[in-house]
Amino acid sequence: MSLQQQLFNTRFYSFISLSGVVDLGVFEDIFGFITSGSIGGLPPIVVMILPFVIGLIVGYLVHKMLKIAIIAGVILVVVAYLGFFGLSLGALKNLADTYGPVALHYGTLLIGILPLGLGFIVGLVIGFIFS
Repeated sequence: MSLQQQLFNTRFYSFISLSGVVDLGVFEDIFGFITSGSIGGLPPIVVMILPFVIGLIVGYLVHKMLKIAIIAGVILVVVAYLGFFGLSLGALKNLADTYGPVALHYGTLLIGILPLGLGFIVGLVIGFIFS
């Protein structure tokens, strides 16, 4: 390794250490946690991968159901426009006011219960995009 490369590495790692972005001891602790011990009798890697896989499945299903919901919404608007079905904005607002907070509460509860909810969110996005 040349002197110039050594100086760059020294400055780079000291910058990272000073900025608080990366502490090399943190990586050792994380890898040590992942490879050893257990959480509820399961290896930590399983506990970390499980929300990701659930997120992939839910993202895939949401993508498929969203296509069906859009088609159903278009059909509902056309039927309401033709007068076969009464659709008022007041009724829709009442439904949103009644069931909106409940849906938000259960969604927040689901995200909060899942360990490592970030893995669920990442899996949800990937499952939604690549389905």
